[in-house]
Amino acid sequence: MIEIRFQGRGGQGVVVASEIFARACFEEGRFSQGYSIFGGERRGAPVAAFVRISDEKIYLKCDIEHPDHLVMFDSTLFSPAEIEAQLRPGGTLLCNIAGASEPELTGNYRVGLIDAQQISRNHGLGTIVNTAVLGAYARLSGIVSLDALLKEIGNAVPAAVEENLAAAREAYESVTVRPWGNSQ
Repeated sequence: MIEIRFQGRGGQGVVVASEIFARACFEEGRFSQGYSIFGGERRGAPVAAFVRISDEKIYLKCDIEHPDHLVMFDSTLFSPAEIEAQLRPGGTLLCNIAGASEPELTGNYRVGLIDAQQISRNHGLGTIVNTAVLGAYARLSGIVSLDALLKEIGNAVPAAVEENLAAAREAYESVTVRPWGNSQ
């Protein structure tokens, strides 16, 4: 089973992204489970969404405290120490580094870096970065195919469908993937 935490701010499409990802995995024949946690529903407030993916039925109904993968829509939400306290050793981190520096991590991780904000702007999507982040995460994780992801994005987004699909494709092609820490 793979446990994933999507972390960002209200208005970035974190919850929708987690739902799209879980559905895409389900459509490819895997079991998936997703849920979100957020406080006051306002733009800019911290939002977390969780997804479990497995080849077998998922019976767990508890929070994901130490995910295998951490998908950060907003790199200002965590310090490197907080990332390392949450993410399992050897885990996978996708970081949207829009306007921020790369996190300085000491642990052993697989890291993907993407400027999803710029990609979203390039396609007329403004600050909603979810489809760009999903494209990058599909490539980084290898959990779901780009075709399945694009199909679910097409089914889920209410407007600007072609722009969202183009953002996901561009991010898939442009994410920087590298080992970090002890595996360098």
